[in-house]
Amino acid sequence: MSRVVLSIGSNLGDRLARLQSVVDGLDGALRAVSPVYETDAWGGVAQGPFLNAVLVADDPALDGHGWLRRAHDFERAAERVREQHWGPRTLDVDLITCHDGGSEVILHDEDLTLPHPYAHLRAFVMVPWLDVDPDAALTVAGERQAVSKLLAELDPAERDGVRRTDLVLA
Repeated sequence: MSRVVLSIGSNLGDRLARLQSVVDGLDGALRAVSPVYETDAWGGVAQGPFLNAVLVADDPALDGHGWLRRAHDFERAAERVREQHWGPRTLDVDLITCHDGGSEVILHDEDLTLPHPYAHLRAFVMVPWLDVDPDAALTVAGERQAVSKLLAELDPAERDGVRRTDLVLA
């Protein structure tokens, strides 16, 4: 079985509908949906705030590259344009970690790096991830670490910038 943790975000158009499109598209593969958070943009590009959530899904037919293709399909359907690195976007679907059976997939090729190389620096990933998996762990620099520990090591302002909303993905 292939299980994936996806971070989804949108800061253009109907942000909640964009996130919901991924939930709907995962259909029977979806296992968990976090609450929706609003966060300031990450990466230094001036732009509006994002809505973010984390999803857990599994599909025995998909490997890491299959999940990446699926993520790109969701982004294309949302008319994602890749003009500016870390710029505004209709939909961003990032693979955070992928497991094949009980083993975390470690992958470094020209198309995909797993686990996500910046996940441990992003409160907007870790906060909602802990909502759906309080025992979540992530391999960083070859060492498996608790996501709760990684989150605690971030600047408090980074953590405080992840604001839970009353919005719901169904």
